[in-house]
Amino acid sequence: MGIASVTDAQVYTAFAVTLFAGLATVVGGGLVLFLKKPNLRVMSFCLAFAAGAMIYVSLTEILTKSIDSFSMAYGAKMGYAWGTLTLLLGAVLVLLLDHLVPNPHETLEKNNTQDLGQEQLLRTGLLTLFAITAHNLPEGMATFFATLESPMLGAPLAVAIAIHNIPEGVAIALPVYMATHRQSYALLASLVSGLAEPLGAALGYFILVPYLNTTIYGIIFGLIGGVMVYLALDEMLPTAKRYSKGHETVYGLISGMAALASSLVIFKFLQ
Repeated sequence: MGIASVTDAQVYTAFAVTLFAGLATVVGGGLVLFLKKPNLRVMSFCLAFAAGAMIYVSLTEILTKSIDSFSMAYGAKMGYAWGTLTLLLGAVLVLLLDHLVPNPHETLEKNNTQDLGQEQLLRTGLLTLFAITAHNLPEGMATFFATLESPMLGAPLAVAIAIHNIPEGVAIALPVYMATHRQSYALLASLVSGLAEPLGAALGYFILVPYLNTTIYGIIFGLIGGVMVYLALDEMLPTAKRYSKGHETVYGLISGMAALASSLVIFKFLQ
């Protein structure tokens, strides 16, 4: 896809899908306020389901898009090499981000906040907000460009990221609410973090739009694939395993892969 073939309707759709994924953090914030005991086994299954879908679509569809784009510019052999390289580079970039701004997974668990004072709780909430917001920027860019290329590709990725964002909303809203006892503050904190995803989409689009060509698309999709695989393996699956009490994680993982694979197969037959 070249920049000339991108319509305003496609751009608006991509932004809307990215906004949907980002606002799932508010759903997580709402769970803190309105549900006393969320079902952790269901959360485990859902996170693993999202991880399975994300891994499958990244290693089949998104990586393929990258290889195809590079192949148009450099030939099949170099296209495969560059696609693979950018996939690995995407994972490395998120790894570096994780070292610079660690994603505080431990704050997802309610017990971690029980022994903290109000000032410590508020600080924990604000640090969590900052860390997750930083990680949401590349997620938003990934969702946007995947949807811009194909809504069939972007929609399942957005759903997977949305499921992932729900416990992140919990992580942000819980300490803020316990420190301030204000529902509006807790929801506002989760909303700010969620809006980082459409912000990441906007930054990616307006920075890269003058340069979009087959090579840039190859780089973008390779990086997206690496980011998504790292996210699934480093954040979603460990969190899902932490909440599981049986085989919810592997059941969710396989179910997510199967659901995504089935939807893509059906789509191919409908084309």
